[in-house]
Amino acid sequence: MSDRFFLDTNIIIYSFDDGNPAKQKVARELIEKGLEGHNGCISYQVVQEFANVATRKFAVPMSHDDCRHFIEIILSPMWEVYASRDLVSSALDLAERWQYSFYDALIIAAALEASCNILYSEDLQHRQKIYQLQIIDPFA
Repeated sequence: MSDRFFLDTNIIIYSFDDGNPAKQKVARELIEKGLEGHNGCISYQVVQEFANVATRKFAVPMSHDDCRHFIEIILSPMWEVYASRDLVSSALDLAERWQYSFYDALIIAAALEASCNILYSEDLQHRQKIYQLQIIDPFA
């Protein structure tokens, strides 16, 4: 059984949330675990969503240079899944079968493509199993 795990964008965002120290601590621990164990994964979608939120919606938005640096140092080593026709097709199938929005299904499809057995997300159904993938809300 794989010990690979996928981090949804909300985990990355919470690592910056000084207003919620408990979630921030858990998020930082998951990122650190993924980097140190080389078993944490993200997709292009996570990077895009993070860059949008960090540079536009943080209480104090990140500069583009700081965002670029964070992506290069922290996110790039975990970035394994890129856009493809197969990924979109898989997401459409998942959205139809499991009744998730397309963008949520795209996260699930990316986690499956990366052969992860855990998807950490606050936004999806806690403890739901989709094929070999277990969705876990690390803040539950």
